[in-house]
Amino acid sequence: MARLILFNKPFQVLCQFSDKEGRSTLADYITTPGVYPAGRLDYDSEGLLLLTSDGQLQHRIAHPSQKLPKTYWVQVEGMADQQALQQLRTGVELKDGITKPAKVDIIPPPNIWPRTPPVRYRANIADCWLQITLTEGRNRQVRRMTAAVGLPTLRLVRASIGHWTLDDLAPGQSKTLEVHLPKTSGRSATARPQQNRRRS
Repeated sequence: MARLILFNKPFQVLCQFSDKEGRSTLADYITTPGVYPAGRLDYDSEGLLLLTSDGQLQHRIAHPSQKLPKTYWVQVEGMADQQALQQLRTGVELKDGITKPAKVDIIPPPNIWPRTPPVRYRANIADCWLQITLTEGRNRQVRRMTAAVGLPTLRLVRASIGHWTLDDLAPGQSKTLEVHLPKTSGRSATARPQQNRRRS
């Protein structure tokens, strides 16, 4: 069994345990010793972050070869039309190459917590929410993709990684699972929840 922490990372929290500039870090929320992030989430992004002390589990989650799908709720400036959606779905030309096909849909505003500070509201500029699922993880990829099709990202929340989801975790809240790592590499890890949830 390996321990896996599901954490709802708040806005403007660094995805590391220390910072010379005094910014908020994971150490303000996670007290379990010896764990580290399996993958990254930008300082200005919110949502699901997975942490573990197990190297095999970290590889299954974060390594590009695993192609673990990651789903994001993205508030963008402007109204997405079919052309923009098709570009996002089939691949967008970025400086580091064309993105892989993604699942992209317009969704109603998700029922989530208000951001602090809130997204700046402009009465004369429309916005909409997209659900974007990727199987690759380039630096700031979602933001670069939406900007490339004329839809700058206003807010970015990661909703799921593989079969792990935010569920009812509030910002700053975490829960711990025990994950079974099968010996056969082709099978997926399975998880059994523990009753040790904390909220900061």
